Amino acid sequence: MINLNVAMSVQEVIESKISTNLNPQYFIVENESHMHGGPATESHFKLTVVATDFEDMSLVKRHQNLYKILAEELAGSVHALALHLYTPAEWQARHGSIPESPDCRGGSKSAQ
Repeated sequence: MINLNVAMSVQEVIESKISTNLNPQYFIVENESHMHGGPATESHFKLTVVATDFEDMSLVKRHQNLYKILAEELAGSVHALALHLYTPAEWQARHGSIPESPDCRGGSKSAQ
């Protein structure tokens, strides 16, 4: 249960919701806001989750599930969320590797 009396960062809220709503074998939330233009410090995240919950779900359903879990954050301060959602077998086949995030192409960090 999330203690609303303690101020949590957006990243901590996301981590708490993932661990509470899924049964992840592994997950990591990476704040990539520093890679993007603008003053927001918690607006862009990369989320990698490995869970047996995904075994009978299409990729679209996995994404929809995460969007539902994080609906409040996505309606608020989170501008972008890169999702990498795997079953344990898929994660093992990838040897624990995830794609690198692309460089930001918008805002004040656009190419010159």
